Amino acid sequence: MTILQLKELGADTDQGLARCGNNEDFYLRLVGMALKPDTFNELKNKVEENKLAEAFEAAHALKGVLSNLSLTPIYEPVYEITELLRTRQETDYSKLIDKMMEERNKFADL
Repeated sequence: MTILQLKELGADTDQGLARCGNNEDFYLRLVGMALKPDTFNELKNKVEENKLAEAFEAAHALKGVLSNLSLTPIYEPVYEITELLRTRQETDYSKLIDKMMEERNKFADL
């Protein structure tokens, strides 16, 4: 995984790097950790189980990490999910979850 590859997928690496003191190795290590499937799967499972309060906590945490790393293509659907879950809105989250997973997988494949 390189900065250029992340940029090509739509990450705002300039901003993400700035938040990491412009330490490229540190930034890339954090991106790798953020892309691990556990948190994404937890959010997906909690939504599918209709455990909206727990899903909100998972989404909110994930949103913060993605925002700090400026992984915009993944952040955007997670942001939408978080805001819907904030009000415990019962809706079909599947398209947003699918988009989140699709974008996460693109980055994880690097």
